[in-house]
Amino acid sequence: MATSSTSSRAIRALVWLLVLFAAFGALITSGALWSGGSWAPKLALDLEGGTQIILAPQIAEGTQLTTEELTQAVGIIRQRVDATGVSEAEVSTQGGSNIVVSIPGTPDQATLDRIRSSAKLEFRAVLITAATAELDAAAKSYDASPSSSGGSKKPSGGKTAENATIPATAEEAASGRPPIGWPSPTETPVDGSDLNWITPELYQTYLHNSCDELDAAGANIADPTQPLVVCSDDQVAKYILGPVEVDGAMVSNAQGGTLSGANGATTNEWAVYLTFNAEGTTAFADVTSRLTTLQGARNQFAIVLDGKVISAPRTMAAIPDGKPQISGSFTETSAKALADQLKFGALPIGFEVQSSDTVTPTLGVAQLESGLIAGAIGMLLVIIYSVVQYRALSIVTISSLLVAFGFTYLVITYLSQANGYRLSLAGVAGLIVSIGITADSFIVYFERIRDELREGRSLTSAIETGWSRAQRTIIVSDVVNLLAAVILFALAVGNVRGFAFTLGVTTIVDLVVVMLFTHPLLQLLSRMRFFASGHPASGLNPKALGAVYRGRAKFVVDERVPAAKRGKSSKEAHKRQTIAERRAAEANGGDQ
Repeated sequence: MATSSTSSRAIRALVWLLVLFAAFGALITSGALWSGGSWAPKLALDLEGGTQIILAPQIAEGTQLTTEELTQAVGIIRQRVDATGVSEAEVSTQGGSNIVVSIPGTPDQATLDRIRSSAKLEFRAVLITAATAELDAAAKSYDASPSSSGGSKKPSGGKTAENATIPATAEEAASGRPPIGWPSPTETPVDGSDLNWITPELYQTYLHNSCDELDAAGANIADPTQPLVVCSDDQVAKYILGPVEVDGAMVSNAQGGTLSGANGATTNEWAVYLTFNAEGTTAFADVTSRLTTLQGARNQFAIVLDGKVISAPRTMAAIPDGKPQISGSFTETSAKALADQLKFGALPIGFEVQSSDTVTPTLGVAQLESGLIAGAIGMLLVIIYSVVQYRALSIVTISSLLVAFGFTYLVITYLSQANGYRLSLAGVAGLIVSIGITADSFIVYFERIRDELREGRSLTSAIETGWSRAQRTIIVSDVVNLLAAVILFALAVGNVRGFAFTLGVTTIVDLVVVMLFTHPLLQLLSRMRFFASGHPASGLNPKALGAVYRGRAKFVVDERVPAAKRGKSSKEAHKRQTIAERRAAEANGGDQ
């Protein structure tokens, strides 16, 4: 009855293992069919090659790039790349100023945009704004008019700051009058919406400079304490903005999502939802409270990203909770990309792409071949040792290693498709190391079984008792390995994380295989006469186990040797012999 129950449990365990294999196989197949995936894991930069991007810093004249800014930029770019699902990317510095980003494969445009964008987020009050086309037409008409040949473009004498908020039209410029100018400020600005920020020179820049010229002048690295002339990201509108009142450093979280309509229903329009920290919440509440009292363009609060206005919504009410939303012409991809950029923080400095080149994997492929040869040699040595030490029982070791290899391959391939994981040379090293970890679990289990056989137990009893004792050792050992892998993955960067990841995966696979394959297989083999009878070639012969090598540089005394020849160990040997004889007598008595 007990034997039948043991066999049933073993079969159920093997069925569960087959279910896991089938589940991962189905997931990989569906990914290959619907997402253009394959049955092979993606390879990292050192094995497949990829793209190398060199970013050069953009800094204002007279300023200097610090080591702290460069280190911060490297950390932010690395987080952005990881957020895209691209693994095994390398981010490093070059020459104390440039940043080198190496990405395996061919990155998509969204990934490149995340890397290149500095994500310098600013909130500035709008002072004046107009359509870019209208301003350009007015400026060109004025430049071509006869009255401009004298070269002096004076502001209109009767204009004041309050009534000069409307720019000149093309018809007004063509009539011979200069475009509306701007008087010199008469007072010191009191807040970010004060029109006294605007000087005649600033207004002429607003009127005459194109969006491309404003970008070239470094709008993304402008002084945050001064007003700014800038265009919208689509270059449809041009703005004069007040100084920065809330910046991206005050954003504690950001995420992309769809907007809700007036009735609460979800729309198809995407937006970015922000959450400010305590300082940002207070500052944003103060600014929005002020803007609600103003009219016209000055009621708008511009959201400036990397020197371009991505949105300039009107302020209908104060926002005291520090949770505004950025809406505009976002898609799902662009909204989530911007959210990731803002969540990880703006780069302390702007960068421009200096070069973008293709990296070849020649060196990595050669190293991979050497690694695979080393892995094959290691596997062969484990098999040879297993055959010599455990004879026919080595069938369990070899088959368990093959099952572990197949299951690990499925898991790595699935993670490659689903999460963008890429197998690097360091990851391959982790897989090779796992051979020893897996073999060690089998050895612990087998030696526990052989210990029980030495104590006179039957094979079925030895397997169950040995498993109950070995199971704790195997679990503790694998948990320690898994903990080390997790810590290494969390603290390390680059290829070391690839090693830690595969080490952690194979450790979990080892537990699954030992519990759902190795132990159940031994339970079924114990019913075979060849193993149950203790055949000399089975590796489980109780008589032969009296003097076999047990590992850890220890030998067990052969009970068949007379006690007089055993020296100091005679008492221990006699005790073992007495226990074995008593158990054998009890077993014979029970059979009768």
